[in-house]
Amino acid sequence: MSTTYNQNTTIAPPKIEYCLYARKSSESDERQAMSIDSQIDEMLTLAKRDNLKIKEIKKESHSAKMSGSRPVFTQLLQELRQKKFNGILTWAPDRLSRNAGDLGSVVDLMDQGKLIKIQTYSQSFSNSPNEKFLLMILCSQAKLENDNKGLNVQRGLRTKCAMGWRAPAGYLNQDGDGHKDELIILDPERSSFIAQMFERVANQGHSGRAIKNWLDRIGFTTRLGNKMPLSKVYSTLNNPFYYGEFEFPVGSGTWYQGKHKPLVTKELFDKVQEVLMVPPKSYHNKIFPFKSIFKCGGCGGGVTAEEKIRKLKHGGYAKHTYYHCGRSLNYECDEPYITEDDLVKQLIANIDKIKFNHTGVTRKIQEDIERYHRLKTQVLHQEFIDGHLDEFNRIPQTSADKNEMTKNYLLHILQIGTAEERQEALSFIKTKFILSKRAITIQK
Repeated sequence: MSTTYNQNTTIAPPKIEYCLYARKSSESDERQAMSIDSQIDEMLTLAKRDNLKIKEIKKESHSAKMSGSRPVFTQLLQELRQKKFNGILTWAPDRLSRNAGDLGSVVDLMDQGKLIKIQTYSQSFSNSPNEKFLLMILCSQAKLENDNKGLNVQRGLRTKCAMGWRAPAGYLNQDGDGHKDELIILDPERSSFIAQMFERVANQGHSGRAIKNWLDRIGFTTRLGNKMPLSKVYSTLNNPFYYGEFEFPVGSGTWYQGKHKPLVTKELFDKVQEVLMVPPKSYHNKIFPFKSIFKCGGCGGGVTAEEKIRKLKHGGYAKHTYYHCGRSLNYECDEPYITEDDLVKQLIANIDKIKFNHTGVTRKIQEDIERYHRLKTQVLHQEFIDGHLDEFNRIPQTSADKNEMTKNYLLHILQIGTAEERQEALSFIKTKFILSKRAITIQK
């Protein structure tokens, strides 16, 4: 029995059932990629336009750099093998693969006839040599971009090191992969001296030049065997790397937390910046009234002072005055500084032990009373004067009253007086003080 064929019979194309796959990585290399929801919306519109049957929608937030690392995509491949779907609908080829392993799995399924078609927003790929070749080119291009980014990062790190972005003084660079190994470690020969630099400035008020002289005296050298220049001293003391952070690129405002071990605390670093702050041009016109009554307890030299201005976190500025050894007798004197507020509190606590020039204080108070009389006759109403101000018209006569008046006057000036008023009032004090370890004692 013979069989006849109808030459007009055409074979119907296989029915394609799609799985819509949308993916976006949270990594930095895909920050500009379309969101998953946007991908799904666009592909649903395309499916409706072209009458494509979508059997299931799968979405995934995961990088496609590494083969076999995406659980949803792995499930999609398995269901294609099980013939649950025979088509993939996705925004672009790189949504499926950015690595050779996953690309090979997709092409292998097309070779087996289990994946009939891949439809993207702008083109389609079927089991034909040319279309599979184009698919492999596009996915390989995505892989090339990933590989080049990795090389560029490594090249950038090498470039930054060549330009000076490397372990600063007190640290050492070492080889490692950055995950298991520390790339920057403490320099066992120099780290302790760098830490002491910060402590000497913060706690003893040393200047950058004083730090340089100290480093030279103890024989400190850089890794190249050179003395640390003054400019390097200041750049070291101003480098936030030592408390654990760094800015890159410098001046960009982008800060990173380093993986290295900090040498100092953020509090100590901020204290150093406050001490090193350059005084305003009017610095030499400032009056520091307490210098005249103190001597350094460490070396016996004079005491000096300086005003520091600190910018507040939420706006505005705060001024602080610090007193410390002038280091005129001993440049390496390690006496710490004391704030003017602490100095005033301790003077007030010792007010009963202070000896005064009563004649000078009485004369000063008499001048203030006369000034008050001029004020009351020229400014105040007569009826107010007659009722309230008669008690200010006399100076105490007894020694006890004068002493009490003098003490109260000094307390008043110390608490609310201006720098000029304090300077004048302190000139009447006969007592001399020793300033040592942030505490005052009366000089014998």
